[in-house]
Amino acid sequence: MDHFMNFINGEWVEALSGDRSMTHNPARISEELGTFPKCSAQDVERAIGAAQDAFSTWAATPAPARGAILLKASQLLEARLQETAQAMTREEGKTLAESRAEVGRAVEILRFFAGEGWRSGGAVYPSSVAGELLYSRREPLGVVSIITPWNFPIAIPAWKIAPALVYGNTVVFKPAGHGEQSGLALVQAFADAGLPPGVLNFITGPGSVMGQALVSSPTVKGVSFTGSHPVGTHIYTQAIPNLSRVQLEMGGKNPMVVLDDADLDLAVTLAARSGFGLTGQACTAASRIIVQNGIADRFRTGLEAIARKWVIGDGLDPATNMGPAVSQAQLETDLEYIQVGQSEGARLVAGGAAGPEGGYFIQPTLFDEVHVGMRLAQEEIFGPVICLIRVENLDEAIERANSISFGLSASIMTRDLHKAFHFANAVEAGVVKVNEPTTGLAVNAPFGGFKNSSANTFKEQGPAALEFYTRQKTIYVNHG
Repeated sequence: MDHFMNFINGEWVEALSGDRSMTHNPARISEELGTFPKCSAQDVERAIGAAQDAFSTWAATPAPARGAILLKASQLLEARLQETAQAMTREEGKTLAESRAEVGRAVEILRFFAGEGWRSGGAVYPSSVAGELLYSRREPLGVVSIITPWNFPIAIPAWKIAPALVYGNTVVFKPAGHGEQSGLALVQAFADAGLPPGVLNFITGPGSVMGQALVSSPTVKGVSFTGSHPVGTHIYTQAIPNLSRVQLEMGGKNPMVVLDDADLDLAVTLAARSGFGLTGQACTAASRIIVQNGIADRFRTGLEAIARKWVIGDGLDPATNMGPAVSQAQLETDLEYIQVGQSEGARLVAGGAAGPEGGYFIQPTLFDEVHVGMRLAQEEIFGPVICLIRVENLDEAIERANSISFGLSASIMTRDLHKAFHFANAVEAGVVKVNEPTTGLAVNAPFGGFKNSSANTFKEQGPAALEFYTRQKTIYVNHG
């Protein structure tokens, strides 16, 4: 069992209170993994102060030099990929293959943004005044707070922290419980790559205690948060009085539309991957499969077969297809929604119960005959629960897809490009896939949702990251 620490101003330190919390393996509940500091508002203020003290020097560091540190961190993280993935599987529960893919994704993100040190900058504009140079430059915001969830405990921190750093900001990073060790592995890579003290600070503990200090401090100029809608909207209200920038990703209830001309085998495979993969614990998971009536029975039979044969177990076992829910609370939420679905009249086709003893296991669960007004079809469950919604045609499918408060990711399975583009243009989602799973993102493309899935302000990743983490200054120089 390990005794992990905070990282503030380049030093590994305890919480001021000395209090700690224990973490456990969700696949082996009796296995204790380690303890983390339980920070308070005073620890947050200490970390913010360190970030503020480091800001001017880091902002003045040439952007290519900042990028070189990101590149070195990516190399270190890649060299530690196997051990980091194993630790992630023990901490969060996903299969080892899923953990390896996530660490690899974090490596790619660091490499991409390392190059931004050479690419980011301003622009020169034509001037209407003789002898005048008119140009703009990009400048960092200052201190930013990064608050991340447990479901992608290294990839999400990477795609927030990497651009924040390369564009010259300093960071206070708070990971969620059940994702702290994975976040720490990313911080360790940055520290070992030579990041100066105070530029990246890592603090752990309950958001209910630390959250307000992280987002309401007048020193914090930007907040990037991924998590639930209620918490995200509360963060927004706390940050806005200081006119701090806020970037929010707050979940989804994502549809996959399957038309009767689709490749049925591919559609079934991708639906299972999108809905049951990662134990359904992905904000882009496909929890609503909207199927055209002509193939609905065959589609349900195929997906039911996968649900029944998938192996549930410890993610370190190569035979495992799906690991546990992350916690007892999440398992209880999943089971509660299954009971709600049955009480609403949905037809339980497969699963619907807890899995093997010893961990927070749940069976891949499939419902049919789900109607759009049901809670099962409206509320984010964050578990391996898929509901089938039957429709007559594409227009009805689009109507059903849009009849919800979320709008993060959506997918359509069809061989007809006319229908595919019609869907892509009409669906209310920030990410649209054609003949692909709802999950999975490119590192160089913007990511973010519509409606209650985001703050509808700043997106993440790719060129969108530059917009959030920098401000523009326009400069007029008359040299005539």
